[in-house]
Amino acid sequence: MSEKVKIGVLGSGDVGRTLAQGFAGRGHPVMVGTREPIKLEAWRAATAGAVSVGRFAEAAAFGSVVVLATHGAATLAAIDLAGVEHFSGKLVLDATNPLDFSQGMPPTLFVGTTTSLGEMVQHRLPSAHVVKCFNTVGHQRMVDPAFTEGHPSMLICGNDPHAKAEAEALVRELGWPGALDVGGIDAARWLEALVPLWVRIGAKRGTFDHMLAPVR
Repeated sequence: MSEKVKIGVLGSGDVGRTLAQGFAGRGHPVMVGTREPIKLEAWRAATAGAVSVGRFAEAAAFGSVVVLATHGAATLAAIDLAGVEHFSGKLVLDATNPLDFSQGMPPTLFVGTTTSLGEMVQHRLPSAHVVKCFNTVGHQRMVDPAFTEGHPSMLICGNDPHAKAEAEALVRELGWPGALDVGGIDAARWLEALVPLWVRIGAKRGTFDHMLAPVR
Protein backbone atom coordinates (compact mmCIF):
# COMPACT_ATOMS: atom_id res chain seq x y z
CA MET A 1 0.00 0.00 0.00
CA SER A 2 1.84 3.09 -1.24
CA GLU A 3 -0.72 5.62 0.01
CA LYS A 4 -0.25 6.48 3.66
CA VAL A 5 -3.41 6.41 5.73
CA LYS A 6 -4.17 7.67 9.20
CA ILE A 7 -4.46 4.80 11.65
CA GLY A 8 -6.18 4.93 15.01
CA VAL A 9 -5.23 2.22 17.48
CA LEU A 10 -7.57 1.57 20.39
CA GLY A 11 -5.60 -0.01 23.21
CA SER A 12 -2.17 0.71 24.66
CA GLY A 13 -1.02 -2.73 25.74
CA ASP A 14 1.63 -4.83 24.02
CA VAL A 15 -0.50 -5.42 20.91
CA GLY A 16 -1.55 -1.81 20.51
CA ARG A 17 1.95 -0.41 21.00
CA THR A 18 3.50 -3.00 18.67
CA LEU A 19 1.09 -2.32 15.82
CA ALA A 20 1.30 1.43 16.34
CA GLN A 21 5.10 1.29 16.09
CA GLY A 22 4.89 -0.96 13.04
CA PHE A 23 2.53 1.28 11.11
CA ALA A 24 4.31 4.47 12.15
CA GLY A 25 7.59 2.93 11.00
CA ARG A 26 6.04 2.50 7.54
CA GLY A 27 5.15 6.18 7.38
CA HIS A 28 1.51 6.05 8.47
CA PRO A 29 0.35 8.75 10.90
CA VAL A 30 -0.85 6.91 14.02
CA MET A 31 -2.84 7.91 17.09
CA VAL A 32 -3.12 5.51 20.02
CA GLY A 33 -6.30 5.74 22.06
CA THR A 34 -6.16 4.99 25.76
CA ARG A 35 -8.00 5.86 28.96
CA GLU A 36 -4.97 7.67 30.41
CA PRO A 37 -2.91 9.28 27.63
CA ILE A 38 -0.37 10.79 30.03
CA LYS A 39 0.92 7.30 30.86
CA LEU A 40 2.06 6.83 27.26
CA GLU A 41 4.00 10.07 26.97
CA ALA A 42 7.44 8.50 27.50
CA TRP A 43 6.63 5.72 25.03
CA ARG A 44 5.38 8.22 22.46
CA ALA A 45 8.51 10.32 22.79
CA ALA A 46 10.69 7.25 22.22
CA THR A 47 8.74 5.96 19.21
CA ALA A 48 9.83 6.88 15.70
CA GLY A 49 7.34 8.24 13.21
CA ALA A 50 4.24 10.40 13.39
CA VAL A 51 2.73 8.99 16.58
CA SER A 52 0.33 10.78 18.88
CA VAL A 53 -1.72 9.72 21.88
CA GLY A 54 -5.30 10.60 22.78
CA ARG A 55 -8.44 9.16 24.20
CA PHE A 56 -10.48 6.46 22.50
CA ALA A 57 -12.84 8.88 20.75
CA GLU A 58 -9.95 10.97 19.45
CA ALA A 59 -8.10 7.96 18.05
CA ALA A 60 -11.22 6.51 16.41
CA ALA A 61 -12.05 9.87 14.81
CA PHE A 62 -8.42 10.32 13.69
CA GLY A 63 -8.03 7.05 11.83
CA SER A 64 -9.37 6.23 8.40
CA VAL A 65 -8.39 2.73 9.54
CA VAL A 66 -9.04 1.74 13.16
CA VAL A 67 -7.28 -1.10 14.96
CA LEU A 68 -8.96 -2.76 17.95
CA ALA A 69 -6.21 -3.88 20.31
CA THR A 70 -8.05 -3.87 23.63
CA HIS A 71 -8.49 -6.72 26.09
CA GLY A 72 -11.34 -8.86 24.83
CA ALA A 73 -13.68 -8.22 27.73
CA ALA A 74 -13.17 -4.45 27.39
CA THR A 75 -13.62 -4.24 23.62
CA LEU A 76 -17.30 -3.32 23.35
CA ALA A 77 -16.98 -0.78 26.16
CA ALA A 78 -14.00 0.77 24.36
CA ILE A 79 -16.06 1.03 21.17
CA ASP A 80 -18.82 2.79 23.10
CA LEU A 81 -16.32 5.21 24.64
CA ALA A 82 -14.87 5.87 21.19
CA GLY A 83 -18.30 6.58 19.72
CA VAL A 84 -19.88 4.27 17.16
CA GLU A 85 -20.22 7.17 14.74
CA HIS A 86 -16.43 7.46 14.50
CA PHE A 87 -16.19 4.03 12.84
CA SER A 88 -18.71 4.59 10.05
CA GLY A 89 -17.47 3.46 6.64
CA LYS A 90 -14.02 2.57 7.95
CA LEU A 91 -11.89 -0.55 7.87
CA VAL A 92 -11.65 -1.92 11.41
CA LEU A 93 -8.86 -4.41 12.07
CA ASP A 94 -10.00 -6.52 15.02
CA ALA A 95 -7.02 -8.02 16.84
CA THR A 96 -8.99 -8.90 19.98
CA ASN A 97 -9.74 -12.27 21.56
CA PRO A 98 -12.51 -13.24 24.00
CA LEU A 99 -10.14 -14.83 26.49
CA ASP A 100 -11.47 -15.66 29.94
CA PHE A 101 -8.83 -15.89 32.67
CA SER A 102 -11.33 -16.00 35.55
CA GLN A 103 -10.30 -19.55 36.39
CA GLY A 104 -6.61 -18.89 35.86
CA MET A 105 -4.41 -20.48 33.23
CA PRO A 106 -4.95 -21.73 30.63
CA PRO A 107 -7.74 -19.39 29.54
CA THR A 108 -11.07 -20.34 28.05
CA LEU A 109 -13.36 -18.21 25.87
CA PHE A 110 -16.22 -16.12 27.21
CA VAL A 111 -17.99 -16.45 23.85
CA GLY A 112 -17.60 -18.96 21.07
CA THR A 113 -18.90 -21.58 18.58
CA THR A 114 -22.32 -19.94 18.07
CA THR A 115 -20.96 -16.40 17.80
CA SER A 116 -17.65 -14.61 18.31
CA LEU A 117 -16.21 -11.36 19.57
CA GLY A 118 -15.54 -10.42 15.96
CA GLU A 119 -19.22 -10.82 15.14
CA MET A 120 -20.18 -8.84 18.23
CA VAL A 121 -17.88 -6.03 17.09
CA GLN A 122 -19.41 -6.06 13.60
CA HIS A 123 -22.90 -6.00 15.11
CA ARG A 124 -21.96 -3.03 17.28
CA LEU A 125 -20.46 -1.30 14.23
CA PRO A 126 -22.92 -2.05 11.40
CA SER A 127 -21.57 0.74 9.19
CA ALA A 128 -17.93 -0.33 9.54
CA HIS A 129 -16.03 -3.09 7.71
CA VAL A 130 -14.60 -5.38 10.38
CA VAL A 131 -11.74 -7.71 9.48
CA LYS A 132 -10.46 -10.13 12.09
CA CYS A 133 -6.69 -9.86 11.86
CA PHE A 134 -3.57 -10.30 14.04
CA ASN A 135 -5.45 -12.25 16.72
CA THR A 136 -3.75 -15.60 16.05
CA VAL A 137 -0.15 -14.48 16.63
CA GLY A 138 1.68 -13.00 19.60
CA HIS A 139 2.68 -9.36 19.58
CA GLN A 140 6.35 -10.38 19.30
CA ARG A 141 5.70 -11.63 15.74
CA MET A 142 3.15 -9.11 14.49
CA VAL A 143 5.69 -6.87 12.75
CA ASP A 144 8.47 -8.23 10.51
CA PRO A 145 7.76 -11.80 11.66
CA ALA A 146 10.71 -14.17 11.62
CA PHE A 147 9.70 -17.81 11.85
CA THR A 148 12.29 -20.58 11.55
CA GLU A 149 9.89 -23.02 9.89
CA GLY A 150 8.41 -21.12 6.97
CA HIS A 151 6.59 -17.88 6.34
CA PRO A 152 2.90 -18.28 7.25
CA SER A 153 0.18 -16.01 5.93
CA MET A 154 -1.90 -13.93 8.30
CA LEU A 155 -5.30 -15.53 8.92
CA ILE A 156 -8.13 -13.07 8.34
CA CYS A 157 -11.90 -13.03 7.91
CA GLY A 158 -14.59 -10.46 7.28
CA ASN A 159 -17.68 -9.75 5.22
CA ASP A 160 -16.37 -7.13 2.80
CA PRO A 161 -13.95 -8.24 0.04
CA HIS A 162 -12.55 -4.73 -0.48
CA ALA A 163 -11.89 -4.34 3.24
CA LYS A 164 -10.08 -7.68 3.31
CA ALA A 165 -7.94 -6.64 0.35
CA GLU A 166 -7.05 -3.41 2.16
CA ALA A 167 -6.26 -5.39 5.31
CA GLU A 168 -3.97 -7.72 3.36
CA ALA A 169 -2.11 -4.74 1.88
CA LEU A 170 -1.48 -3.40 5.38
CA VAL A 171 -0.41 -6.85 6.60
CA ARG A 172 2.11 -7.05 3.76
CA GLU A 173 3.51 -3.68 4.76
CA LEU A 174 4.29 -5.12 8.18
CA GLY A 175 6.39 -7.87 6.63
CA TRP A 176 3.92 -10.71 6.10
CA PRO A 177 3.85 -12.60 2.77
CA GLY A 178 0.10 -12.06 2.53
CA ALA A 179 -3.17 -13.11 4.11
CA LEU A 180 -5.23 -16.29 4.06
CA ASP A 181 -8.91 -15.34 3.86
CA VAL A 182 -10.98 -17.93 5.75
CA GLY A 183 -14.40 -16.44 5.04
CA GLY A 184 -16.99 -14.07 6.47
CA ILE A 185 -16.88 -12.53 9.92
CA ASP A 186 -18.58 -15.66 11.30
CA ALA A 187 -15.25 -17.43 10.73
CA ALA A 188 -13.92 -15.35 13.64
CA ARG A 189 -15.48 -18.07 15.83
CA TRP A 190 -12.75 -20.43 14.70
CA LEU A 191 -9.87 -17.96 14.55
CA GLU A 192 -10.63 -16.99 18.13
CA ALA A 193 -11.00 -20.64 19.12
CA LEU A 194 -7.40 -21.25 18.04
CA VAL A 195 -6.06 -18.90 20.68
CA PRO A 196 -6.55 -20.96 23.88
CA LEU A 197 -4.71 -23.77 22.08
CA TRP A 198 -2.01 -21.29 21.06
CA VAL A 199 -1.64 -20.31 24.74
CA ARG A 200 -1.41 -23.95 25.86
CA ILE A 201 1.31 -24.65 23.30
CA GLY A 202 3.23 -21.57 24.38
CA ALA A 203 2.97 -22.51 28.05
CA LYS A 204 4.24 -26.01 27.27
CA ARG A 205 7.18 -24.71 25.21
CA GLY A 206 7.97 -21.84 27.54
CA THR A 207 7.80 -19.31 24.71
CA PHE A 208 5.07 -17.63 22.69
CA ASP A 209 6.93 -17.08 19.43
CA HIS A 210 4.82 -19.53 17.42
CA MET A 211 1.77 -19.33 15.16
CA LEU A 212 -0.85 -21.89 14.20
CA ALA A 213 -1.16 -22.02 10.41
CA PRO A 214 -1.77 -24.56 7.61
CA VAL A 215 1.28 -26.12 5.97
CA ARG A 216 1.66 -27.75 2.55
